[in-house]
Amino acid sequence: MDKSFLNEEIVQALQSVYDPEIPVSIYELGLIYDINIKDNYDVDITMTLTTPHCPEAQTIPEKVADVVSLVKGVNEVKVEITWEPPWTQDRMTEAAKLELGLM
Repeated sequence: MDKSFLNEEIVQALQSVYDPEIPVSIYELGLIYDINIKDNYDVDITMTLTTPHCPEAQTIPEKVADVVSLVKGVNEVKVEITWEPPWTQDRMTEAAKLELGLM
């Protein structure tokens, strides 16, 4: 399976996960820092949250692992939360900024 195709499918899956307090996907918010597809098709995702005090800090990474594991061709999924670099609104896509009235 082509890793670039698999990456696109993973991104699509990530666009279905929303921060419950913000009507924009976590991908559009720029919370996904890295998607690493290994040779055996295990996937490591490095992500952050908008704040360390996020009330959904446990459930969002679980949702990410769940939706990515449903992508055809993906084996195991590991999600790691990082706070470096800290998330800022600069990481958001233009579409997300428009949706939230920041442009």
